[in-house]
Amino acid sequence: MEPSPAFNHKALIDLAAMRMPFGKYEGMRLIDLPEPYVVWFHSQGFPEGKLGQMLGTVYEIKVNGLEYLFDPLR
Repeated sequence: MEPSPAFNHKALIDLAAMRMPFGKYEGMRLIDLPEPYVVWFHSQGFPEGKLGQMLGTVYEIKVNGLEYLFDPLR
């Protein structure tokens, strides 16, 4: 059995601190964006770079019902 990859706590903390830099939800933490907005963004395509990667992570967490991971970070 292969060992599971190490969980990246810093990445989760960085994700919790990141705020939406533009649009209707400007200034809101990415982890607090409404799920329908994140799903819409997924269908339109996330922006390039770190913001897009972070939004993609938020999308995966939200659609898979793992939002409880954000609770200790709020």
